[in-house]
Amino acid sequence: MQNNVVSAIFNIFINYDISCLRFNFRAVGRSTGTHSSGRGELSDVEACIDFLINNKKFEKIFICGYSYGAAIGCSSVNYSEKIIGYAAISFPWDFMGPKYKKLSQSEKPKLFIQGDLDDIANFRKFDEHYQFYNHPKKSEIISGADHFYWGGYENQAAELVLNFYQSII
Repeated sequence: MQNNVVSAIFNIFINYDISCLRFNFRAVGRSTGTHSSGRGELSDVEACIDFLINNKKFEKIFICGYSYGAAIGCSSVNYSEKIIGYAAISFPWDFMGPKYKKLSQSEKPKLFIQGDLDDIANFRKFDEHYQFYNHPKKSEIISGADHFYWGGYENQAAELVLNFYQSII
């Protein structure tokens, strides 16, 4: 949760009075449990979605994830009709395998943000992966950003996510 990219997005949404829920996956930070290679983490995202719908009465949910969180969070896009779309920042397609690419396919609006110096979520293969997705979709390449978005690039990513969110609500 204390990641610079996640924090920048959370903070800009809060500054615009947009409700947010952020959390650590199991076994990350002070979260309990053990890493389960995606199975349990997908159920964690779905539990958060259920909480927002059933306890907080949200009618629209937008998912945003960074790196591993992009692969897991965005793979829940079709879990509920109340999910209106997602933003994936540095989705690590090659690291995660085809399962999460397929699960994140949707007819809902999608934004993919990638740094052109990212060698973890390999930028050289970005277009190949991006072409897999159905429309509506949008891509934003941040020139000079690597996988970690240090040096203000995290704020640029946050602005892109906010603008995309505002365009689909």
